[in-house]
Amino acid sequence: MKHLRIGGYGPGIVTIGDGGLARLTRVASPSFLAAHPTLPMLYAAGELERGWLTAFQVVEEELSPLDERPSEGHTPCHVAVEPGGALLATANYGDGTATLYRLDERGAFAGEPIVLRHKGSGPDPARQEGPHAHQCVFHDGVLHVADLGTDEIRRYRYDGTPLEPVRMHPGAGPRHFACSGSRLYVAGELDGTVTLIEGERRTVVPASRQGGDNAISHLQLDGDHVYVANRGPDTISVLRAADLSHVAEVPSGGDWPRHFAIEGDRLYVANQHSGTVTVFALRDGVPAPVGESYEVESPGCVLIM
Repeated sequence: MKHLRIGGYGPGIVTIGDGGLARLTRVASPSFLAAHPTLPMLYAAGELERGWLTAFQVVEEELSPLDERPSEGHTPCHVAVEPGGALLATANYGDGTATLYRLDERGAFAGEPIVLRHKGSGPDPARQEGPHAHQCVFHDGVLHVADLGTDEIRRYRYDGTPLEPVRMHPGAGPRHFACSGSRLYVAGELDGTVTLIEGERRTVVPASRQGGDNAISHLQLDGDHVYVANRGPDTISVLRAADLSHVAEVPSGGDWPRHFAIEGDRLYVANQHSGTVTVFALRDGVPAPVGESYEVESPGCVLIM
């Protein structure tokens, strides 16, 4: 049976299993979690000034530490595993670096890491004074890194060789994104937009129709829809993947939706400031509240495994 694994800024990783029972694994600031594609392994990024990465073996509700390494950067805020399970990447927001580790047959860290350094800035002096890596995605044999500080999706070969980046419009502040074939869907935290990039063609729309400031957090592509979490409006927007036309926008069930996860016809939203993970049913792709939520201190990430 799959469980909810919830990371964030509380005392550790919360596992919610049968009957809604919760178990806490105490670790420092596990703000983002990722699963190995074939092994019962969970990886956590410790969002501290001296960042860390921990690999846990998973047995039902139990998480047992197997290995731990430095993230080789400042305040790691995202971690991802390559689809073949051979590599792990983390985005270090504080100094803009991204780090690649090899994984062995057990899912433990192997060898010396590759640290991907970058330079640049953007037009917002408060948030874009330098590079700020925010998400890593493996797609079509390339590591993509969203850089909020330089308005780019950086691209690298798996040996660390840099490729030509995807440049966003100035001030977008790319935070999270999704790839589908040749299409790229990018959430701009700083200007509240979603951008669809396909070749030379770009479509840019506001993620929320509520007005006011919107610090977009997470974006996820699921079937024919793109889902976006809006902090400020505190909503989840549903857009058509084909053209980014708006389908719906619903309250997130709490305050400051930082992340969400989709499993089948259920959507789980981590509302950081209200300390809740709220459950929705997806009806024709639109989230509908089911009257179920879990109290979790400062949740920042939901993983289903």
